[in-house]
Amino acid sequence: MRTLISTAFISLDGVVDSPGGEPGYRNSGWTYKDVEFVPEAFEIKGREQKEAAAMLMGRVSYEAFSPLWPDMEDFPDYKVMPKYVVSTTLTDDDLVSNWGETTILRSLDEVAALKETEGGPIIVHGSATLNQGLSDAGLIDRYHLLVFPLLLGAGKRLFSATDKDTQKLKLVEHEAYANGLQKNVFDVVR
Repeated sequence: MRTLISTAFISLDGVVDSPGGEPGYRNSGWTYKDVEFVPEAFEIKGREQKEAAAMLMGRVSYEAFSPLWPDMEDFPDYKVMPKYVVSTTLTDDDLVSNWGETTILRSLDEVAALKETEGGPIIVHGSATLNQGLSDAGLIDRYHLLVFPLLLGAGKRLFSATDKDTQKLKLVEHEAYANGLQKNVFDVVR
């Protein structure tokens, strides 16, 4: 069984909306506008790229990343690894041709089936709505969270407000940085 890892830049109040400057959100770009950059805090991002064997994202994140990430020098390993997009509306004609093999999945059941295949970890970037569904369905195995010392108020959240049973997490790695950023890596306890 493959490990599904959710990675996120997240505010202290749980917001993951538009961390990189995506349009349409009041506090867009909060990861670089409001907190001093400390390179060592982002070490986990390079490690994720080396350890992941595939990337999973929702349609909105795919549409935001696919015009930019294929040509970014920061993401060479992501360019060639298999990508999976969960969408009920995208077609193969909507996929970019310069970002490696991309497969459209139509449901969380198809994500569950993907997890049952052979291979290394699958990393989920962005994709707030998808993350909520994956978490609620019990499909996420690990969280890589870079928690920013900000309260953003409104915005897309990493976790849903679904009334569900308690889900226990085990802290397996953590560090605090001079700029107030915290790295928290949690395994989901089953």
